[in-house]
Amino acid sequence: MRRVFIPLIAALALTFALAMTARAQDVATLVADRVSVTGNSLLTAEGGVEVLYQGRRLKAQAIIYDRTTDRLRITGPILLSDGAGSFVLADQADLAADLTEGILTSARLVLNERLQIAAAEMFRVSGRYTQLSNTVASSCQVCAENPVPLWEIRADRVIHDQEERQLYFDHAQLRVAGLPVFYIPRLRMPDPTLNRATGFLMPRLRTTSGLGTGFKIPYFWAIDDQRDLLITPYLTTKNGRTVELRYRQAFRSGSVELSGSVSRDDLRPGETRGYALATGLFEMPRDYILTFRAEAVSDPAYMLDYGISQKDRLDSRIEIARTRRNEHISARVIQFRSIRAGESNATLPSLVGDFTFHRRFSGGPLGGEGGLRFQLHSHARTSADPLDRDADGIADGRDTSRASIRLDWRRNWILPGGIIGSVMGEGTADFYDIRQDAAFAGSIDRLDGAMAVELRWPWVAADARGVSHVIEPIAQLVYASQSAPAIPNEDSTLVEFDEGNLLSLNRFSGNDARERGGRLNLGLGWTRLAPAGWSMGVHLARSFRTDNPGQFGPASGLDGKRSDWLASMHVDMADGLRMTNRLVFDDGLDMTKAELRMDMIRDRYGLSSSYLWRLADPLENRPTGTSELTVDGSWRFTDNWSGRVAGRYDFIADRATSAGLGLEFKNECLKVDLSLSRRFTSSTSVKPTTDFGLGIDLLGIGGGVPGTARACRR
Repeated sequence: MRRVFIPLIAALALTFALAMTARAQDVATLVADRVSVTGNSLLTAEGGVEVLYQGRRLKAQAIIYDRTTDRLRITGPILLSDGAGSFVLADQADLAADLTEGILTSARLVLNERLQIAAAEMFRVSGRYTQLSNTVASSCQVCAENPVPLWEIRADRVIHDQEERQLYFDHAQLRVAGLPVFYIPRLRMPDPTLNRATGFLMPRLRTTSGLGTGFKIPYFWAIDDQRDLLITPYLTTKNGRTVELRYRQAFRSGSVELSGSVSRDDLRPGETRGYALATGLFEMPRDYILTFRAEAVSDPAYMLDYGISQKDRLDSRIEIARTRRNEHISARVIQFRSIRAGESNATLPSLVGDFTFHRRFSGGPLGGEGGLRFQLHSHARTSADPLDRDADGIADGRDTSRASIRLDWRRNWILPGGIIGSVMGEGTADFYDIRQDAAFAGSIDRLDGAMAVELRWPWVAADARGVSHVIEPIAQLVYASQSAPAIPNEDSTLVEFDEGNLLSLNRFSGNDARERGGRLNLGLGWTRLAPAGWSMGVHLARSFRTDNPGQFGPASGLDGKRSDWLASMHVDMADGLRMTNRLVFDDGLDMTKAELRMDMIRDRYGLSSSYLWRLADPLENRPTGTSELTVDGSWRFTDNWSGRVAGRYDFIADRATSAGLGLEFKNECLKVDLSLSRRFTSSTSVKPTTDFGLGIDLLGIGGGVPGTARACRR
């Protein structure tokens, strides 16, 4: 065997890559058992011939170049790889030296290591087109014991355009398990190397109790490299006629997406129904990010009827923000619209504006870390009535504007014995302007402050097995302002008592309400860390007050001079199991709130489940209690089959809220997705519905990630 450099062979390796458009260049490397030259016109390479050029590789049994006719005769088996996942297999070839013309017999074209096209003959035309006759195309694995692919497309002729990366089929016939199921005289589809191409996508079947059975047939239009449009007609057996649209455009500094649908159906006869959504994100100068979202719907039930979303409040907003290591700046305007039964948009804050500047500092004469936050807020209602006509405790037309400035500071010390001592404080100044409210009208100023001293004493120990234990008692003494002017509370009605805000100077989530009076917060935590990779933690806490300010409802766990007990536990296993349990209960062990969540992630199955129980509390707009169980699970039965289940059950109403089942088959060439769901809840505008969906994707053609290929017996 010897190695030689022959310029004309470079053309063979360079231009024969059927998925490429390169042309012959300088030299290539030829490896063969024997190389001979006959006369002045015939060059022969025989025995394990291999040609290498710029990552491309050609293997053959023999290559003969005839200088007189400028032709190449190649004896196979022939294997040509372009180095990018596409290759050609053939028995014999007779080609022009530049490979722009010629014929290959018993050929197979494999594109992107996925789609295979077998043909009796393969022709090269003009260096751009590859024509195959009597073809069979499939991306399915074919085994000797079962030579029939799961699906295949048979055609009299297939033309592959290398430049456009398109496949054209003449008299195409789709077969499933060898049985003809569909015939198309002309068929065009992108080859697997093309990510975006104009054409029809796979149809989807959807059946609902309200709309009947219907098909969605998406058409994708790749307008150019920056823009595309997806048009999806949707026709159902119960006279439903829908057109769904999605337009996307990319810019140098961001992107926008416009989507929506227009429908006519028998659910609301004579009405044109629809939904529209516009979103965008742009990078602005000086690291600012601009985002916007605009959303509208014709009626409250439309999104549920057509499976778009389960939202019952729409929000349209525009926001510009910048977040750095020690600074956050944002400005936004939001418009809300409720489609929830029983809510009036005239009495809800439908237009909201916010500006926030937040800066953190460290060091300085006091040491520690401080912060400055300046905020402007305003919200308005469309109603102008200053009275509370709907008896919800809020004037129907109340409009509020607020300016706030807050300073905070914290510093830690390591005390003798390993005790961590901290001192912290914050002060806030608020300026309110309240309009169209008979009870709260005019301007209100409020100064508020709080300070605290905190002690932590972590104890750490390890046993002979390498297990670490951390026990940490915590005590925090807080002094806060005792009283302040009465201000209507609209952003702090929901209060959580958990580990995250146990040591907060203000447990209210918003700005309107501030926690009053002195209090002592006590907590004890224990954490176990095992070398095997699992851990467990238990925490117990309670808060004691000097008096009862009457700010909290019974469901918060914070009402009275003594709060309820807060107990939590978490377990993290190395095998993917995580459990979290949080309980809030009084001295008589009567529950105020209970939360349990479990997540399990394994190789073949996963399960997420949560249970929530909460006491009724009119102050939180919850006249009845909550007792609800949710479950989401998936299980991969085999390498190709998987199932999923989801459900939500309301124990107070003693009925399921929603339930869903799914079954999916996926291998290297096919994906079939079956889904069945039921929504049981109803209102004046929404009825219970059942939804059935079927989706089929032929993987290997265009997009789609292939699954596990079936194994062949040997």
